[in-house]
Amino acid sequence: MTAKVALVIYPGFNILDLSVLTVLGIANHYAPGSYAVELVSMTGGIVRSMSGVGVETTIFGPERYDTVIIASMPDLPRPSPALAARLRLALSQSRRVASICTGAFLLGEAGAFDGREVTTHWRYTDELMHKLPMAKLVPEKIFVRDGPVWSSAGMTAGTDLVLGMVEADLGHEVVKQICKIMVLPHRRAGGQSQFSVLAEIDPRHERIRRVLSYIRANLREALTTQQLADHVNWSVRHFSRAFYAETGLSPAKAIEKLRVEAAQNLIESGHSSAARIAEQTGFGDEERMRRAFQRVLGTIPQKIVRAARTRKLAQV
Repeated sequence: MTAKVALVIYPGFNILDLSVLTVLGIANHYAPGSYAVELVSMTGGIVRSMSGVGVETTIFGPERYDTVIIASMPDLPRPSPALAARLRLALSQSRRVASICTGAFLLGEAGAFDGREVTTHWRYTDELMHKLPMAKLVPEKIFVRDGPVWSSAGMTAGTDLVLGMVEADLGHEVVKQICKIMVLPHRRAGGQSQFSVLAEIDPRHERIRRVLSYIRANLREALTTQQLADHVNWSVRHFSRAFYAETGLSPAKAIEKLRVEAAQNLIESGHSSAARIAEQTGFGDEERMRRAFQRVLGTIPQKIVRAARTRKLAQV
């Protein structure tokens, strides 16, 4: 049966949220007839995005949708009693509802997050806590699913949220194919942090950025300081000093943090064994991976596995 999906937009919406259409369109290529997507708004007609680009919409009416997704905007959206009423109807009729970034404020106005977990862009978590005191804020996460109600962080996290929906509907193999077509390395797990190690380190020097990208692309290899220095045509001594000055980390510590981040994402996705993940991320064996997790995260992979399983069971 075809699932009818409504993407709700409003003036000033973030045009990046239209990636929802791309994900579901590609899903239809691999599983024909899975989704019928409509762009809807409270007024119908042309609705202009934050960049000024206008898109045609139909009126967000009372008809039943399988899935309703609320788009975002760069600033906090104004409360809309009419939209809140329509969303409350969707909550009672739809199999699932979701918000992207600041769309959580609109969906929250309809009571969707009362007693439920919710996330949004890290810039707006304090404001969301103030506006939705009955919600259970889960800060920093890429996306959150609490029963039939989903929410995501900002920007590209909306793509991860919809990929998560497709995986729940059609399975992991379809999502793998979508990621290949969209040139995405993988679907980020919902429990993953909004912040990556590379963003946290954020070096200014172009050569150090190149090295970090090289490390991330070659985590499976036995990376050495000499190898990294050669990659940017520096001596080992100069490279080590420059790397520490830019990142506050030794090359070995940066490699370890990037490996732990990659392994954590794979563990939370739940599609590989611990031994396989240790091999894929360059730890070599589970014991080395366990010790690295303790140093970097203060926990062990087994606890992350159990937490991921608990979240999945809660979503069933």
